[in-house]
Amino acid sequence: MVRTGNYQGVQGGIFGAGISAQSAGAERLCLHRLVMAAGSRGRPHLHEGHESAIFIQSGQVEVWHGEGLAEHVVLRAGDYIHIPADVPHMPVNSGMEDMVCLVARTDPNEQEGVRLLDLPTWLEDRVGPLVVGAG
Repeated sequence: MVRTGNYQGVQGGIFGAGISAQSAGAERLCLHRLVMAAGSRGRPHLHEGHESAIFIQSGQVEVWHGEGLAEHVVLRAGDYIHIPADVPHMPVNSGMEDMVCLVARTDPNEQEGVRLLDLPTWLEDRVGPLVVGAG
């Protein structure tokens, strides 16, 4: 059993330290709760060699994904998304309330496989600046 604490993800957002290699000795997966503050966004990133499955518990989030972050989807409470290994993506909470989701990944060392990417210049004005500590 793990009683969660919180940490700031290198890719943005506040994670609940759920199941991982560090907290529970997991060998092939991790499961975390992520909170993204209203009006915040994450950093463009990918997870090297690991896929992710995300369930939106509350709020909504835009996810820019794919090569050059050219694809876009809006997720609302109750929606799921699968992000294949090595696919660039970036969450943006442009809503008026915090977004809360559960994130499962095939990397038990959740932060080690994160590779940060540059934000494409064409997307800068559309998603706004990164607010450090918020998302």
